[in-house]
Amino acid sequence: MTQPRKRLVVLGLDGLPLGLAQSLADTRRLPNLARLLDLNATTIEAELPELSPVNWTSVITAAGPGRHGVFGFVGIDPATYTLGPVDAAAIRVPTLMDRLTRAGLTAKIVNLPCAAPVKPLHGAIIAGFPETDLARAVFPPELAQNLRLAGYAIEADTSRGAADFDALARGLRKTLASRRAALEMLWAGGDFDFFMLVATETDRLFHFFFPAVAHPEHALHGAVLDLLADWDRLIGLVLDRYEALPEPKRLIALADHGFTELVTEVDLNVWLARKGLLLTNPGAQNEWDARIAPHQTAAFALDPGRIYINIKERFARGVFHEHVAEKLARELRDELLPLTHEGAPVMEAVYLAEEIYQGPQLRRAPNLVCLARPGYSLTAKFNRAELFSRHGRTGCHSAHGALYCDTAAARPGTTTGAGREIAAYFDLPEPNEPAWISNAI
Repeated sequence: MTQPRKRLVVLGLDGLPLGLAQSLADTRRLPNLARLLDLNATTIEAELPELSPVNWTSVITAAGPGRHGVFGFVGIDPATYTLGPVDAAAIRVPTLMDRLTRAGLTAKIVNLPCAAPVKPLHGAIIAGFPETDLARAVFPPELAQNLRLAGYAIEADTSRGAADFDALARGLRKTLASRRAALEMLWAGGDFDFFMLVATETDRLFHFFFPAVAHPEHALHGAVLDLLADWDRLIGLVLDRYEALPEPKRLIALADHGFTELVTEVDLNVWLARKGLLLTNPGAQNEWDARIAPHQTAAFALDPGRIYINIKERFARGVFHEHVAEKLARELRDELLPLTHEGAPVMEAVYLAEEIYQGPQLRRAPNLVCLARPGYSLTAKFNRAELFSRHGRTGCHSAHGALYCDTAAARPGTTTGAGREIAAYFDLPEPNEPAWISNAI
């Protein structure tokens, strides 16, 4: 007798904290969000640093950064000290899509951040931000043509930021319409075992208009709720489609990190430069134009809170041997922890890599990972002079309080744990992990 097909549906709601979700549901303007919160809502913690590439990769590999090797949006070449984007080619372990395909199962995925360049799989995938090219973002290739004809948008234009709510809202409505169209295309016929859709619109909205979302008295609060009503309809479409599936089935909804109102940005490269530990050559063209003077630099930071010691065994023009670097890392932690802004402490914790990461990619991890208190956004730019400043954003990520809902009432502690729930549901065996070498740190 043939066993009935069991399905798992994952709804990603980028950057959505449970507390804010509950407040929004209480407005009674978002009925489908309220439906979702009835599904055993709880919270999970983000892996550090609390960024989308780190955490969506942790979900989709069921592995932490020490195993999958993704520590941020940007990496640095250890030979030239130039910065460059980190994409899915940097993932050092098989993904759940790889494992599902090997098990003969069908996966269909819409708007998974940091998933390009995509690889062939049994099913279909549309990668999301930061990819802009559908040719790299979509498999199978014929799906890309269908999406082009439908006017599919991977990402909204956020260049105007908080200066133009109407422009941002138009862009987010377009991407929401794109997600709905892709859902209709890929769900048709129910030919899947695993279906995942990620809505990233909340993250974009929260970065630029968090006070308008969180405070009912804000002048734009009504307009924000109108926009979120479109987002709520997407949630409802997923829930309706899920409810129509036959048993056995399971639904998981989760965020990759939390969010909170911004107090100030804190630039760690400015802090290191003031300590005499980072020297850059003049003429930086933008915030990513590192221009590090390697022989004169003891340490540097990469967004958001990653500090690297310039180690001889790791970088082409390193300054210290590893045993000296370990001592310096501990000294830097001791100096960072008392850092204050207007009398308030900035740091919640500062971790040595080995305290939070395990696995073969530990050697590529930052020496220190800083976790700021809620409201303090750690940055690491190369063209700034102010330690504390604001640059158009009103909301920032939080490692705490990310939404997690599960019809099976599971309680994973982290985004990695959520990925393990997916793997366990399909009885996927643990993969062999080659200790691949990457050029990017």
